[in-house]
Amino acid sequence: MLVEDETDLLLFPPLRAMWSPRGQPARVMLSGWNARRVVFGCMNLATGHRLFQIRRHQRAQDFQAFLHQVHRHYRGWQVTILLDSDRSHTANESRALAGQLGIRLLWLPKRAPELNPMDTLWGQGKDAMSANKQYTNIDEQADSFITYLRSLSNKEALRASGVLSPHFWLKHVFSKDFCVPA
Repeated sequence: MLVEDETDLLLFPPLRAMWSPRGQPARVMLSGWNARRVVFGCMNLATGHRLFQIRRHQRAQDFQAFLHQVHRHYRGWQVTILLDSDRSHTANESRALAGQLGIRLLWLPKRAPELNPMDTLWGQGKDAMSANKQYTNIDEQADSFITYLRSLSNKEALRASGVLSPHFWLKHVFSKDFCVPA
C-alpha cells in the first residue's frame, strides 16, 4: 500500500516567519522571476520507503511517468496506490496505464488532504528547505528538497507523516493485510 501526492515548488519562497529588528520589516531577497517544479512522491505505508520524481508540470503524462517509476521499483509486487482525484490521476490514459501496469488506484475522498500522509511530509520538507530562502534556481531548490526528504530514515518519514500515530486514520480502516505499522 502506497500513498501518493504531488507538491509544487516555487522559486519565490513561502514566507513563514523570520526575525527582524522591532519596527522594521524583514527583508527577503527575491530574484524577480518565479519558476515552478512539481514533485511527485509516494511512500510505502509498511516500510516508509519513498520514491520521488521531479517534473515541470502536473499533467496526466507526468503522472504516468511516475506510475512507470513505481512499476519499475515495485515490479512483481501487488501495488495499491491511495491518492486524490486530481485530473492527472483520473485521466482515462492514467487509469488505463495503471491497469496495464497492474497498479490498483484507490481514491481518497475529495477535498481531504489531511488524510494523505504525503501532504504532511511535503509541509515539513518545505518548512525545512524552502521557507524564507531564495535559491539561485528552481532545480537547485528541488534537489535540496528531495535530498532533505531522502535523508529522513524510513521510520522518521513514517513518524513525520503521522503514520505511526495511534490516531492515524488508516489503522482503523484497513486490515493488517495492508501492513500499516502498529
